[in-house]
Amino acid sequence: MLKVLRNLTYAKLFSAQVIALLGTGLLTVALGLLAFDLAGDAAGAVLGTALTIKMVAYVGVAPLSAAIVDRMPKKAVLVTADAVRGGDCAHVALCH
Repeated sequence: MLKVLRNLTYAKLFSAQVIALLGTGLLTVALGLLAFDLAGDAAGAVLGTALTIKMVAYVGVAPLSAAIVDRMPKKAVLVTADAVRGGDCAHVALCH
């Protein structure tokens, strides 16, 4: 099973996927803590709503976005998306 990790390209992609999954897990935990901090006893309802919105984005918006950017240059789309996400993270960090 570990033989496939000898392929450097695959190992890099696999590592990137693992890191992304860890980030998603941390995001989910942070979202739960934020919901509790903001809503107290109503944190369950707030978290349920936030996770529902997240899933709707994954299931509904992602396929539409993929169809739209399919004909665009892949590298430019990825760099732009990362820049927007980075800017948003910096904005949130600076505002709080």
